[in-house]
Amino acid sequence: MIDSGFGYCPSDDEQILFAHFQRCVDTLDSPQELIQNFRNLFLGERDYSQSSVWQALGRIVDAESSDETFPFILNRCCYILINRWRTRSRLYSAIPSLVNLFEVLPPGLPSSWTAKRLRSLIQSFRETEQYRALRRLAQIYSEKPSIITQPHTQTLESLIVRYPFLYEQCLLTDHSTDEQRQQIRMMRRDAQQQFNEDLSQYLAYHRTHPDEQIHLETVENPTLLSERKFRTAWKHFTGRVDGGYTYQESAKLFLKQSVQSCPYRVFKEDLFDYLNSTVEAKYGEKRFSQRLYEVLQDTLPHNHSQTVNHSLLASTCRKLFNFIVVESPQNPSHFVFLDLINNLGASRVIGMLIKMVLICRKVKADLEKRFFVLFNHYATFPQDQVAWLVESLETLNIALSANFTALASS
Repeated sequence: MIDSGFGYCPSDDEQILFAHFQRCVDTLDSPQELIQNFRNLFLGERDYSQSSVWQALGRIVDAESSDETFPFILNRCCYILINRWRTRSRLYSAIPSLVNLFEVLPPGLPSSWTAKRLRSLIQSFRETEQYRALRRLAQIYSEKPSIITQPHTQTLESLIVRYPFLYEQCLLTDHSTDEQRQQIRMMRRDAQQQFNEDLSQYLAYHRTHPDEQIHLETVENPTLLSERKFRTAWKHFTGRVDGGYTYQESAKLFLKQSVQSCPYRVFKEDLFDYLNSTVEAKYGEKRFSQRLYEVLQDTLPHNHSQTVNHSLLASTCRKLFNFIVVESPQNPSHFVFLDLINNLGASRVIGMLIKMVLICRKVKADLEKRFFVLFNHYATFPQDQVAWLVESLETLNIALSANFTALASS
């Protein structure tokens, strides 16, 4: 089994394949030549021009373990090319061109056993998580108009480029190499920085032209929210909304008053008040507040007398994420979240979640994973059919920038 690079040593034949593509990357300037070489080897209808490479690939696909190992080998070959192209913006378009090779298999009969076996393995590759991650990576580097004009035909998945907080979940797999993980983290950092710059520019224009209509040709709204919803969200996550406090001030006050030397049972009572203050009384009184209280009471009751620590705090927040957003890919029910969005609006609901991250920074990744579950669940849906989720993702983007990036202190 090929794993994430921990102790894995490629076979001699795999080394021949990887070294070959590394030489191609080093010696061929044209992405078109590289893609054609890639196609000729894995999808060609004739034997490859370099017999030693073709023979090594033949031994790989003829091995008993090929069904298991081939997706990882092919994925790594793709990344040898992608890692070179992603460092040069003029070559970005080559990435979707490479991934699109797998969409259509060559017509006609294969010329050899190796070619026939390759077609079968590539068909199987298109069903793997490695290929799904590659396809989403290609979405990020595809040329797109700045404004999505056809939400009834564009899928939710096509918006992945907009959400850096989903990159690691969407673009990596359990078997991604250390190098791939580092590359995706760099992509996330760069995309977040670009969003922050676009957001700062847009906000600066608002401040200097408060009474003017914003024109797209002057400065573009960096979100897919309407102007009204954008203003509402930004004010919500940066202004005083919680008893006269900002979200960050409220979190600091809660940590000071409710965590230090506090028994877990008492802490949960305080946590309920801290979160429930975000919920409009009329809605909360119907059923949500009672359900929230019950979930908290049922969370780790055997620790009621224990003093609150970081581990207990994190476990409690994760339990609440399961209840409020979604539990897991295996149990993707999210009725509570959808009901909250419909009744309270995205800003209040995302605000409740951000409150938990502000008192326990280590669960930020857990919150991002819950939104990945929703994103993945609806990935192939047209955007206009999941407008509530698009609005939630856009609002979360704003909330994260306002509270966990340089914008939070600007």
